[in-house]
Amino acid sequence: MEDRRILEGHDGDLKGQAERIGQEFLQGFLAVERIGGPAITVFGSARVTEDDPVYAQARDMGRRLVEAGFAVVTGGGPGVMEAANRGVKEAGGLSVGFNIELPHEQGSNAFLDIAYTFKHFYARKVCFVKPAEGFVIFPGGFGTLDELFEALTLIQTGKAENFPVVLVDTDYWGELMVWVKGEALADGMISDDDLALLHVTDDLDFAVHTIVDSYGARSAETPAEPHKADAQ
Repeated sequence: MEDRRILEGHDGDLKGQAERIGQEFLQGFLAVERIGGPAITVFGSARVTEDDPVYAQARDMGRRLVEAGFAVVTGGGPGVMEAANRGVKEAGGLSVGFNIELPHEQGSNAFLDIAYTFKHFYARKVCFVKPAEGFVIFPGGFGTLDELFEALTLIQTGKAENFPVVLVDTDYWGELMVWVKGEALADGMISDDDLALLHVTDDLDFAVHTIVDSYGARSAETPAEPHKADAQ
């Protein structure tokens, strides 16, 4: 894998490595430019199957976000990502997938209008944030948690817009919130304002309204239906 070779390598090809990373950022940014309108990024586990209630929720969320005027960006793979992209396509919206080359997973799902597969996680992660007017995060593992805490860090430090971060499934995220409040907040490691960046819910209507209200407060325009680019 390219990331591992860069992190472990001592071949002296620093210029070549930097150029390859820069080229991937450029291709990712070009893909983001094709979205052409406000987008929401949806995260969640690749391991969720089609018969899982979380899959159904993510599919419904994709549809609802289209109806609210947004394109939807995911990691482009299976599970929650597939479900969200599927809901978007079924609703006639713009479905975007930014996948990643991994040694044993994961192929792109079949519900994408705009797709790009990255070699480097860091370039991919920037392209999740760059078009986003909000994050919706379903149950997931280390990758999902990584995206969650990176988003919070970028917002907290002013590196990214203060967009809503919505966690769907209070049962799944409940213990994490207990720890965040009982340890990080109680010990002064974060503030009440930092905690307020997170919205936890089981109500998809609440999730969408939170995003729409926040977007409306930042923009004088009502979200318009994104231009649907040709699939590539």
